[in-house]
Amino acid sequence: MQQKFGISQRRVCEVLEIHRSVLRYCSKQEDDEEALRAAIIRLTTRYGRYGYRRIHALLKIEGWHINHKRVERIWREEGLKVPQRQSKKGRLYLNDGSCLRLKPCWPNHVWSYDFVAERLANGKKIRLLTVIDEYTRKCLAIRVGYHLTSNDILDILSDLFIQEGIPEHIRSDNGSEFKAQILKEWLKSLNVKTAYIEPGSPVITSYSIHYTKLYEK
Repeated sequence: MQQKFGISQRRVCEVLEIHRSVLRYCSKQEDDEEALRAAIIRLTTRYGRYGYRRIHALLKIEGWHINHKRVERIWREEGLKVPQRQSKKGRLYLNDGSCLRLKPCWPNHVWSYDFVAERLANGKKIRLLTVIDEYTRKCLAIRVGYHLTSNDILDILSDLFIQEGIPEHIRSDNGSEFKAQILKEWLKSLNVKTAYIEPGSPVITSYSIHYTKLYEK
């Protein structure tokens, strides 16, 4: 319900301390507003890492004669924003190199195994093969030895499959022990899918276990 107080517009503007042009201003929508909005959304969908300034540059290349402020206004109205860049350490890719994350959703869904290197007090190198369930974060096994090969991986996995069950996926890096033909064929026969980490994206689920003090003499 509107009420009239019989006060002039000049007096109202003086009390509110605003200019009369502000009160009289009516926003005007350009005829090409909807087309521009669609173009911004299209380019943002295609170039997900671009902000409104780079989208503005692409629009100018396409022939739009607009300033960056107009692009920024529509950008904010549509709730667009540049997604946060994922840290390199957190990238977990499928073995086809795609950007789809293979996330564990239940126990025995995704296992990970990797080698951890360590030295004894006398300086001699040892290797530790660690196996975990990524969903429960349970360390399933640790095998320690001076020289661990694909045969050792077969041995420890066969025991774990009997004790814990067979996982759907097993993740590892591209080490020769994990990509041995005999191991790949054995996992394939059990319908276990291998997910190899792309180079430069380490397995983040392996534990850095330090056993130096345990082997001090």
